[in-house]
Parts: sequence; C-alpha cells; structure tokens
Amino acid sequence: MNDALLAALRTVKYPGFSRDIVSFGLVKEAELANGTARVRIELTSASAEAARQIRAEAEAALARVPGVSRVEADIRQPAQPAGAQPGSPWANQARVPGVRRVVAVASGKGGVGKSTTAVNLACALALAGRRVGLLDCDIYGPSIPLMMGCHERPAVNERELLVPPVRHGVRLMSIGFLVDDDQPVIWRGPMIQKTIQQFLHQVDWGGLDLLLVDLPPGTGDAQLSLCQAVPLDGGVIVTTPQEASLGVVRKGMAMFAKVNVPILGLVENMSWFTAPDGTRVEIFGHGGGAAEARRQGVPLLGQVPIFTEIRAGGDAGLPVVAGLPQGAAAAAFRAVADALAVRLL
Repeated sequence: MNDALLAALRTVKYPGFSRDIVSFGLVKEAELANGTARVRIELTSASAEAARQIRAEAEAALARVPGVSRVEADIRQPAQPAGAQPGSPWANQARVPGVRRVVAVASGKGGVGKSTTAVNLACALALAGRRVGLLDCDIYGPSIPLMMGCHERPAVNERELLVPPVRHGVRLMSIGFLVDDDQPVIWRGPMIQKTIQQFLHQVDWGGLDLLLVDLPPGTGDAQLSLCQAVPLDGGVIVTTPQEASLGVVRKGMAMFAKVNVPILGLVENMSWFTAPDGTRVEIFGHGGGAAEARRQGVPLLGQVPIFTEIRAGGDAGLPVVAGLPQGAAAAAFRAVADALAVRLL
C-alpha cells in the first residue's frame, strides 16, 4: 500500500473514537497510479452516518496528497450490525437514536464531587438553550434523584419505551427511579450491563444535543458496559487538587485510552475555600488539576471552589446553577459548561 496515502488516512478518526481508521485495520487497499488514489475501506459497522463521515474525511485527506488529482474511495459495510467482526471495539455499539453526543463524567475515586459536577453541568447547558439528558450509571449508589429533586417513576409510552422525567430542563434516568429509596441493588456484572444498555436504548430520550452520563467511581463494570454499548464522544474527568485524587485519575484516563474514548478535559473541584475574612484557603493543595491537565495534554475545563451553596443545593434537590444562577458558585459551573460546549457542541 502507498505510504503517503496511508499517512493521509491516519488523520481520519473513526466517529466516536480517538483512533484512526488505519490503526483500526479498516483500510484494505491504498494505491496511487496516474494521479488517481484508489482506496478500499471495509467498515464493521452498518451505520450510514459513520460511512458518510469517513468517506468525506478520507476523500478530503487524500485530495491533499501531492500528486493526487482524483480520488476513488470504495467504502464497504455489512448489511446488518451482526456482521461486525468479533472483537472489534464497536461490534456491539449503537448510537442512541436522536442523541447527537454522549459524554461520560467520571472520576478515579469517590468523594470528589463528580455527581455534583454532572448535575450542575447539565443544568448549565440546559439554561444555555441546549437539549440535555442526564443518565445515572451508578447502579449501586444512585445520587441523581436526590440532587435533581426528582423521585417519580418514569412513564411508559406507546412504543414501550421509558419516558424520562424532566427537572430543571434536563431529562433524567436512574435506577433510583425504579427501586425504593432504602432498597439496595445487589447485582453482579451482567445485570449492570443489561440495565445500562436498557437505559441507553430503551428510553425515549427524544432529540438531545448532549446526553451526560454520570459514572460511578473507578474502572469497573459500569464503565466498561457503557463503552461497549454506545460510542462515546468523550469523557470529562473530575478531580480534586491533591495527589491522592490525581493518582487515581490517571488510572481512569488510562482506561478511557484503552477503549478509545477521547478525554475532553479535567475539572478541578474543591479548588479552594474563601474564609469569611476573605482569605483564600487551599484545603486540598494548589494547582494539581492544572498540572495534571498539562501532563496529560488535555484541557483544564475549569476550577470550582468550595461553596456551601453547592452542597446545600445538592441536598435540597436544587442544583446551585438552577437555584442561584447569578451566584459565584453557578458562574464557576457555567464556565466549565461553556468550555465543554466549545469543544463538543
């Protein structure tokens, strides 16, 4: 195969992934003769949208190669999704109907404010006019119902799909809507995988610009099930400044790299506290999130200081962005939401 053509095709990413179509082994032929570049790309997905995007980007990349005056791109696909090659990273994935982007909000460890960040980002994007959904993938410890002030059971429509309740302009789904408040969920991995697939594909999400997925801490069944069920458009990592949090964050970022999910950026939560006398107190250290973002080569989407209003809003089911939209705490989350929207929407 022609090296110059392959180099050009390495700039073409598979939709929803950070890896290119050459490294995935999808380019089966790439030859240049008499000014004509002929390539054959064999996809394992039947997605027409993916094929259109890959064709357009491949043709544009090849046309820029010196000596190429004509491009012939043969894009081949299986007729059915079942035709995907066993073991390919997207063999069992499917886009959520009507949802433009799916982004995971994750953390390496618990207690860093990941769910608080997720609900406030969702509310901030909704207030900015985006159509937003929030999926709670923490099966064992769902917190979205409490933080969003919603405890109603989802309805079922005529297509037998769950209809997500709406709070603060955000469509919601959580296992917490389907079990009693004090009832523990005692499930093994396969049940978690099945539930996440149902929450993605058996819920009437409607038309969404963005579906945020609040993941549990760590790198377990929920994270892997999500990556297997739907092509993620990216991940947002929440951390606190101290090394104990950042050390585990690196493991979470490495997990996303292994499943080809791009990191959209880091959010440093609990960055500092302002005492009543105006003194800035950096309880968990200084600059850890910014330093880690530079080390990893990803954006720092923002820093969120400690505010009593953030905790109070989460406990009351009224996220601070919705309850006190003009306050300093809401402004911090809106800045993060703006930075995310620029990269994604």
